[in-house]
Amino acid sequence: MVEITVRGAGIFGLSVAWACAQRGAAVQVVDPHGPAAGSSGGVVGALAPHVPENWNAKKAFQLDSLLMAEGFWRDVEAAGGGRSGYMRSGRLQPIADEAALGLARGREDTAQALWAAPAIWEVVPADNSPWQPPSPTGMLIRDTLSALIHPRQACDALVRALAAQGIEVVPDAPERGRTLWATGVAGLTALSANHHRSMGNGVKGQAALLQFDAAGAAQIFAGGVHIIPHLDGTVGVGSTSERDFDAPDTTDAQLDDVIAKACAAVPALRGAPVLARWAGVRPRARSRAPMLGAWPDRPDHFIANGGFKIGFGMAPKVAQVMADLMLEGRDAIPNGFQVEDNV
Repeated sequence: MVEITVRGAGIFGLSVAWACAQRGAAVQVVDPHGPAAGSSGGVVGALAPHVPENWNAKKAFQLDSLLMAEGFWRDVEAAGGGRSGYMRSGRLQPIADEAALGLARGREDTAQALWAAPAIWEVVPADNSPWQPPSPTGMLIRDTLSALIHPRQACDALVRALAAQGIEVVPDAPERGRTLWATGVAGLTALSANHHRSMGNGVKGQAALLQFDAAGAAQIFAGGVHIIPHLDGTVGVGSTSERDFDAPDTTDAQLDDVIAKACAAVPALRGAPVLARWAGVRPRARSRAPMLGAWPDRPDHFIANGGFKIGFGMAPKVAQVMADLMLEGRDAIPNGFQVEDNV
């Protein structure tokens, strides 16, 4: 039986631990701060694809992961009894002008060719329903690949699934067997200290959770803001992207602006109580793709980091390829995602 130590109980660490445990590995998860204590403890949860054009390995990897997500989270929920808040709800986006309308129509065909999946990208007329953003052209982009998840609930569902197999998240433990480092911004800082240039950095995000029940509706992306109608009767809105900041975990007027943009896109949200304000620092690898693979010059040590804004959407596929590598020595990590690509 292969022994695996996972350091970091965010979405990457928990997902890889789950995939390894499912394959019969003896797994321990270590995090001194507890599950989802960092950027994985947010409130938004937009699982949205990149635009279907200029196809590359990152987009193909993300497509695979989004298509895997329903089965992945169904199995997690069945194993532990938790609820992830996952739903493939689709997404609506307003179209600003005629130039953008032309681009959107062109992507209808490329989505059909590149996604090659039971998912569509199409231009549809707005119908002025309460859960639709105003569109200057009267047209919207609708895709059926986008999904949503509740980040905190999803991490809790993974913790419950692991606990059902006797695996607890512990604050400290000696390493056993092969070790995965999924330690977010702290991990990027440690990696950078051993190289001549930065391996990545932290980008602060601010988001809010509103009390408004639109469960089952499509998510909306408008004005640079994600509006996510969670299944529990709340709505997550966010987020900012701050390279320079004074405090990593406090909110300010920038979040007020995010909430205002969300209310402009969905007027029904005006007056909705704000249940929670969240701020955290998300790990962004230098390549901007997740950083996956063996840790150079450290035998039996591995890295899964750099989820940034797409960590939850990438998690099912990240879990698969890292389990392949650590348990079977099979490297299915695409170019651009390798640790060496960030050196």
